[in-house]
Amino acid sequence: ETFFFVDFFSPPSQYKFRDLTTEELKDVSKTYPNFTFSMNTYTFKDGSQKDLLNFSGTVPVKYGNSYNIPIQVWILDSHPFAPPICFLKPTANMGISVGKHVDARGRIYLPYLQNWSHPKSTVIGLIKEMIAKFEEELPLYSLSSSDAARQSELLSYIAKITEGETDMKSRSKIGGRSEGCFNKITVVGAGDLGIACVLAVAAKGVADKVILLDPSEGAAKGGTMDLEIFALPNVEISKDFSASADSKVVVLTVNSLGNAQTYLDVIQSNVDLFRGIIPAVSHYSQNAVFLVASHPVEVMTYVSWKLSAFPKSRVIGVGANLDSERFQYILTNLLKAEVLARDAWVIGEQGEDKVPSWASCNLVANQTDGVAARNTREKVANRAMEVLKGKGQRSWSVGLSVADLTDSILKDKRKVHSVSTLAKGCCNINSEVFLSLPCILGTSGVIEMVKLEEDPLVQEKLQSSAGSIHDLQQQLKL
Repeated sequence: ETFFFVDFFSPPSQYKFRDLTTEELKDVSKTYPNFTFSMNTYTFKDGSQKDLLNFSGTVPVKYGNSYNIPIQVWILDSHPFAPPICFLKPTANMGISVGKHVDARGRIYLPYLQNWSHPKSTVIGLIKEMIAKFEEELPLYSLSSSDAARQSELLSYIAKITEGETDMKSRSKIGGRSEGCFNKITVVGAGDLGIACVLAVAAKGVADKVILLDPSEGAAKGGTMDLEIFALPNVEISKDFSASADSKVVVLTVNSLGNAQTYLDVIQSNVDLFRGIIPAVSHYSQNAVFLVASHPVEVMTYVSWKLSAFPKSRVIGVGANLDSERFQYILTNLLKAEVLARDAWVIGEQGEDKVPSWASCNLVANQTDGVAARNTREKVANRAMEVLKGKGQRSWSVGLSVADLTDSILKDKRKVHSVSTLAKGCCNINSEVFLSLPCILGTSGVIEMVKLEEDPLVQEKLQSSAGSIHDLQQQLKL
């Protein structure tokens, strides 16, 4: 029986972690031999579909008497780093008892799902908690014959939404427009940076709904508690990844606070953290733009791109946006070089290795004495960069930068920002690394990269940054 299961239901190629998934489902098959396994099409909230492994059967529940509760569990292709999706499967003579763990459609909600984290969370553990919660509050009841007739209509609807999560035509309307049209943003991470992003985005008024998703364990700490006390309109705090569903922008601010000894260990710790987050938020917001603010931003943007399998245009890092805005402000307001500021950008690697650059349409091309003009520009740029060095990047300033980027994306402003984007193919860079480059942003993320003036020194610095970042990425375990 086990051989048949492994041979026939071994996860297909779209499952990223096939061996881990196979081992788990073998354990489920042994423990609950009544379960039947199959591949079926699942329809998500946004109408997209995937062929996913699922199993259905009954779990034994004691509630005075013994009951067999029918369930269906869908295994996502990012399992075991994203929680399964669970439904009741009532027969025609069963009604759903809506409660804290079950909604009217039969969707099952459990603390175990909300706090899902590989490797401590398993499907067997999930089923055990499901049984325990059902023994506290029975999720189904028997219908009378007249009720059973009406139940058949409900079952046909439930059959649709358990093959997927919702019927696109029945989406609720809010304020005269469908919920799917809302400008919803999720900020992942409830540290100082995450809270700063929430406050900045809320203050800018660019979102109809802001979710602060706190995947950490333990009770809410100072910042989130204060947000709950002094409740802000349209801001919701949650530990449940499903709260992020249908976000148009997902801002990632989490950073591991482990006891790593080396810089590589610190980054690997962040990568491990992202492995439990990216697949889940990707699942719930499959059309979102990911905006990465975690450190180091170039590497974590690359990690987010790889783990999400999103197109490169929809995974960007905050990069040098803040530095570029400050650089342009210093040129215009402190050094009175407004003309120079128009096409000026800070690009490359965030930190000491960032470099000033200009778009190829810069005024120097029209100067009679190009060499002199370039020398003057270089002197002014060096002065501006010296001033820039004294400006730290505090949480609130990065939060304002995130709000600025989010505004351009949600409002489809087609504004140019220096953000971390896939640099392969630019400046003779052949590796998959993310560097800050001026890009036009819109609702789909990066629309186009702005062509930079050809400067051998700038290109050399970019290539050097790309090489060191690539070497670092090669040492990480994704």
